[in-house]
Amino acid sequence: MTEWRKSSYSADTSDCVEVGRGVGVRDSKSPVAHLAIGTSAWSAFLAATKADKLAR
Repeated sequence: MTEWRKSSYSADTSDCVEVGRGVGVRDSKSPVAHLAIGTSAWSAFLAATKADKLAR
């Protein structure tokens, strides 16, 4: 079992995406299922997101 967390930018509702360290991501409205994402893919996603934010 992992600890799931959501973005600090999310409102205090259950309508958000949550991240589980070493596990993947899931929809808070359907927490039973999740999308497995490997460490390297997650790191690449974060790097691309940060680069896009800086470019704006």
